[in-house]
Amino acid sequence: MPPSRPGRPVRAARTTAAVALLLATAVACGDTGALRGAGATPTATSPAKLWPNLSPAASPAYDFDEADTETVKGVTVPGDDIRKVDPIAVVRAEIAAHPSDYDGSQAPYRGTAEKISDCTDAGTDRSACPVLKPYYRDLTGDGRDDLTLGFRLLPTKMTAVRVYTVEKHRLVQVMANDDAVSGVELAGHSVIIRSPSELAGYEYRVQWTWDADQKAMLLTHDEFLRTGSRKHGVRRATPAPPGSPASPTPPSATP
Repeated sequence: MPPSRPGRPVRAARTTAAVALLLATAVACGDTGALRGAGATPTATSPAKLWPNLSPAASPAYDFDEADTETVKGVTVPGDDIRKVDPIAVVRAEIAAHPSDYDGSQAPYRGTAEKISDCTDAGTDRSACPVLKPYYRDLTGDGRDDLTLGFRLLPTKMTAVRVYTVEKHRLVQVMANDDAVSGVELAGHSVIIRSPSELAGYEYRVQWTWDADQKAMLLTHDEFLRTGSRKHGVRRATPAPPGSPASPTPPSATP
């Protein structure tokens, strides 16, 4: 006779006792255990395809910079360790590579170029440095850290968010996003950026995710979501009538 399996009869007895107790409780409470209706179920509606004869577009109407990468010139990666790269040098390299954005009195982000010296010069207020704290995480899945870098685009209220990786001993930018930013998160192989909306209680949320085939981070989600907060007003579409309080100004995003 094969040896018995200890414990099984005990568990079975406990289960039987528990079922008997539940049945007794249900009878005592007058609950028959019957199913209860949850109300009418909405009728399912299948998707309706509109304009079936419309010719499909051959190219996108807007450029979202999909699979846009750029090798950072003038910045080396000692030992292929991205943590040894100077983040301020990376921002300086971008300023040098894009003079129309940063150089000159008409450049939209001229303040960033003017304030970059506050990041390194002795005796200056380092709080004026536009470069934010760098973060390191493996976003590409190769087992090595990548660099997520942010810096203020002065004099605007926007923030640049960049992701860099190392390819063939070179520093390569694999994501670039410029926007008014209220929050940035890293999750898995994705960067999630939240931006304020002029509509109270809502925000924009975009997600960039690493794509191994394109060797770049692609814009995989672009959402307009409700946050539930209604602390700020909404910009009025028309001027306020004479004698009425001035229209509230939407809050600016602080990088």
